Amino acid sequence: MQVASRVNTAEKAICAANCPGVALFRNPTAPNVALIANAGQAKLVYAPQFFAAVYASFGDAGILAIIAHEFGHALDDSIGAAWIKTSWTPELRADAWAGCTLAKSGLSRSDMQAALAALAKYPSPAHPNWTVRLPAIRSGYTHCGGALSNFDSGSQGGKPK
Repeated sequence: MQVASRVNTAEKAICAANCPGVALFRNPTAPNVALIANAGQAKLVYAPQFFAAVYASFGDAGILAIIAHEFGHALDDSIGAAWIKTSWTPELRADAWAGCTLAKSGLSRSDMQAALAALAKYPSPAHPNWTVRLPAIRSGYTHCGGALSNFDSGSQGGKPK
């Protein structure tokens, strides 16, 4: 999966040699996408029909954002970061790591808009409201060198354009 390679490249810019190993597994019976951590290894399990729906609406940038969020759980479990608020839930911490990954991915403004829209459209039941998630994503994005003008072009009034 080429998009996963883009996420891996962005992740290497974040965690270098300390990146967690994440394997991708296709499972048509999965409801959407999930990260399963077990004994220091992480497995990303995805439903092809879910990724097809995300791709149809948001293209590669949407898939990249969804994978970045899931990989964010693995990064949070393995390396953590001082800039991530301890009061954030695991979902918000994964969102912050997703923002960091999006910054390192070098997305165009239109791709950034699509990435944020995908994250907003497909929250898990454990995710808080988008208005709570967006600042965490923004924090990760800016901490990892993303240009605010690029990020803010992808959101407006707390919701993706």
